[in-house]
Amino acid sequence: MAPSWWSKEDSHRGTPVVVKMENPNWSMVELEGPTDEDFLMADSPSRARDKGRGKNAKQFTWVLLLKAHRAAGCLTSLGSAMLGLASAIRRRVASGRTDADADADSEPRGGGGHENPAVKSRFYVCIKLFLLLSLVLLGFEVAAYFKGWHFGAPHLQLQYLWEMEFDGVKGAFDWVYSKWVLIRVGYLAPPLQFLANACIVLFMVQSLDRLILCLGCFWIRFKKIKPVPKGGPLDLENAYFPMVLVQIPMCNEKEVYQQSIGAVCNLDWPKSRLLVQVLDDSDDPTTQFMIKEEVQKWHKEGANILYRHRVIRDGYKAGNLKSAMNCSYVKDYEFVAIFDADFQPAPDFLKRTVPHFQDNEELALVQARWSFVNRDENLLTRLQNINLTFHFEVEQQVNSVFINFFGFNGTAGVWRIKALEDSGGWLERTTVEDMDIAVRAHLHGWKFIFLNDVECQCEVPESYEAYRKQQHRWHSGPMQLFRLCLPDIIKSKISIWKKFNLIFLFFLLRKLILPFYSFTLFCIILPMTMFIPEAELPAWVVCYIPATMSFLNILPAPKAFPFIVPYLLFENTMSVTKFNAMISGLFQLGSAYEWVVTKKSGRSSEGDLVSLVEKEPKHQRGVSVPDLAEMKEEIRQQEQKAKKKKHNRIYTKELALAFLLLTASARSLLSAQGIHFYFLLFQGISFLLVGLDLIGEQVE
Repeated sequence: MAPSWWSKEDSHRGTPVVVKMENPNWSMVELEGPTDEDFLMADSPSRARDKGRGKNAKQFTWVLLLKAHRAAGCLTSLGSAMLGLASAIRRRVASGRTDADADADSEPRGGGGHENPAVKSRFYVCIKLFLLLSLVLLGFEVAAYFKGWHFGAPHLQLQYLWEMEFDGVKGAFDWVYSKWVLIRVGYLAPPLQFLANACIVLFMVQSLDRLILCLGCFWIRFKKIKPVPKGGPLDLENAYFPMVLVQIPMCNEKEVYQQSIGAVCNLDWPKSRLLVQVLDDSDDPTTQFMIKEEVQKWHKEGANILYRHRVIRDGYKAGNLKSAMNCSYVKDYEFVAIFDADFQPAPDFLKRTVPHFQDNEELALVQARWSFVNRDENLLTRLQNINLTFHFEVEQQVNSVFINFFGFNGTAGVWRIKALEDSGGWLERTTVEDMDIAVRAHLHGWKFIFLNDVECQCEVPESYEAYRKQQHRWHSGPMQLFRLCLPDIIKSKISIWKKFNLIFLFFLLRKLILPFYSFTLFCIILPMTMFIPEAELPAWVVCYIPATMSFLNILPAPKAFPFIVPYLLFENTMSVTKFNAMISGLFQLGSAYEWVVTKKSGRSSEGDLVSLVEKEPKHQRGVSVPDLAEMKEEIRQQEQKAKKKKHNRIYTKELALAFLLLTASARSLLSAQGIHFYFLLFQGISFLLVGLDLIGEQVE
């Protein structure tokens, strides 16, 4: 009902005002506007007193009506969106392609081995057991609820049960349920509460570490701390242009090889003091031929570039780099810059990184940060951008400034070749050869520098399938490395503080504890506390602390603030993949040594393309020998056929956890758990969307 100062008992009707709405479902609406009488009466004393108020009231009411109609239009859009989502889910389920089926049909790219099916199914079996148990308990609790077995606190249950021991139990169900309550109070709740408290402690320790990192980043910005070359900027007169070797390792990456080769060949560095190695591990003859042709074209343009292909492709990327470093001519070079196949360094990359080595003989590595050409492609790429922005701007920068050590990112970095050789060179013992060489160099006393203002453009995975495989390797590899490096860390001559940083902070806290408590606390313990309410998780653990940590994570990427809630839910959703990978790497299970080359789409930034056109107008991608053009056309047709046959996958682990969380949310309704219900509901929905592969790249 309208307020009294707006209601006029319908004494007169005004001229209709036609207002066009933005939403197409509500094209126009008629609102009552002011009449001439309203303006004629404005001179009276009583009207003068209420003039401002009446005018503002009417304007305010019109705004409210407009917003109400706009909200109604949004509701209709929301309904159509929900129908579209339901249709997408129905089509996805009808396709019937699960992650297990797809893995059985195709070999991993890059020569990676498959995970042992028996080992792979154990984790899924455990999740299914939790799901089946939760469904049984939900039915049991619903029946108990309608029989009056619902209480506000655990001690009331015990008081009621002790009274029933004297009064006697009237029904069979009441007897069974009373025994079940006594069992869970005496035997199930204590160990569950102990595990929950342990995870809460780990959660608080990890949150404190995250807070300290953010404070360190704030201090760096406040004090404007920035690495400065000891020898000053690059001096063209003194001609400090050391010999630099540039390596581009790649494997069956026909989508991006032209971008990386073109960007590296346009580096602003004397040609006589620069050598580019294209290290091609492709097993596809067509891809090999195309890459070789690209190298030959740039060589004709005057670039000092070589093509290398291994016949025996052992050791994945580490084996490829190790083989290249064994070439006899490498001894003539002082530094080596490494770029993955999708990285596009700016022309001044070497001029902004190499000067830091001058007059700094202890420096082994200069690492640049990554930027992403496809960060706004879909929701998945936006969420990855949040994570990686925090990793570079906070974690890498703080560790670089305060302890001169961080994990090498495997690309977009320049190494002193002497430091590589002193640390033992590239080793094929893990799937994280970049972290391996960084740890060994740190144990030998070398220092690192991270340049936050030097960016190298690349891609992030656009499909959940590619992102999932990437994260599996990124989280299983560090656990393999931890097992191998622990004796060396303990025996090394570095300080106690550096040993503590490596063992506890670098490996245990950030690589092991984080995925452990995320999965255990939010995906297992929280749902179980709904069925064993005597073990409780406080609201600040479920909501407030995670929200605060997500807020801190998103600070380096302020434009991503609208995605803070999806980011929080998605990080918990990814914990199942990270936890599984961490267990595989720690205990050397079947998937610990699985290597899958991350799928690329071949996107380029507009600036890179413009710079290539300006610098090399004769060297266009469309210019090619006839045979190569025909091969490219044939590959394009094959890709189109493959795209038509491709299906999005259904991920069974994520779906099982989705139903587990949704079941727990239904149970929380019976006891009016409040924030726990909303968290379980939305977390279950996020697992459902990820399990049906509706978050990333979609295939028609």
